[in-house]
Amino acid sequence: MKHATLHQLQVFQVVARHRSFTRAAEELFLTQPTVSMQIKQLTRAVGMPLFEQIGKRLFLTDAGRELLATCEEIFTRLAQFEMTVSDMQGLKKGQLRLAVVTTAKYFAPRLLGPFCQRYPEIDISLEVANRGRVLERLAENLDDFYIVGQVPEDLNVEMHPFLDDQLVVIAPYHHPLALQRNIPASRLVQEPFLMREPGSGTRMVVQQFFEERRLTPRVKMELGSSEAIKQAVIGGLGIAVLSHHALASEGALHHLAILNVEGFPIRRHWHVVYPAGKRLSVVARTFLQYLIEEGREVAERTSFEMTSLLERPA
Repeated sequence: MKHATLHQLQVFQVVARHRSFTRAAEELFLTQPTVSMQIKQLTRAVGMPLFEQIGKRLFLTDAGRELLATCEEIFTRLAQFEMTVSDMQGLKKGQLRLAVVTTAKYFAPRLLGPFCQRYPEIDISLEVANRGRVLERLAENLDDFYIVGQVPEDLNVEMHPFLDDQLVVIAPYHHPLALQRNIPASRLVQEPFLMREPGSGTRMVVQQFFEERRLTPRVKMELGSSEAIKQAVIGGLGIAVLSHHALASEGALHHLAILNVEGFPIRRHWHVVYPAGKRLSVVARTFLQYLIEEGREVAERTSFEMTSLLERPA
């Protein structure tokens, strides 16, 4: 391949990711004709078609798939080289890409704050998505790290627990069960239940809890985020199980009660994961060390803030 430039490879990588010249142009702040011209020039340099269009959809050819894998390796190694040089110079600079499940958005910014202050030259990209989308990004190796509650069993990953979590049962503040103690799990199935969407890590844990007791909750509604569930509970639509991290938003606890249910809180961990064998950049290694060594402080502080609520007297 002769006369191909890094810029052309960057344009190709974005087009291949979006499968769209228009969306690639938008991301790169270029005109669509400019993107098309860069791809045409790259195609001539390769000597084989990189894309084929079927109807309105754009697909990679075999040569295109090979080039995309090569591009990803090239840009990963260049980024690692840049970060290694910065590290050799006593600097920490570069980019860190994180993808987290929706519930993690309640504590991720608090974890990132001190890190950003310590390393102001590091640019951070934070993608918040449902568990299914985060696992897709993990499978495609689009980010440095992924923060999940339930570690995927069907993917070969490295994982590190770094933060404690507690799943609690919540109800409207003036719910009849709010002041009762040792509520049996069987009592929960008499209440309308609000559940996270299929595939959610929280839902998986809740389903296991009920299945182990041979109970079937009366699911009234499925909702796609912890915030939506909180508002639905406050609105009196039912009870639900959420991570206590999701209750930290201002004002929520004035309208909600954490029920004292046998078997709750369910304790678990948040994990940072990445593909097994992935070569971590200097910035990524620095962040991982920070997360493991200092992330637990956030857990201890959160646990202290929630203690009085979890032990609400009858």
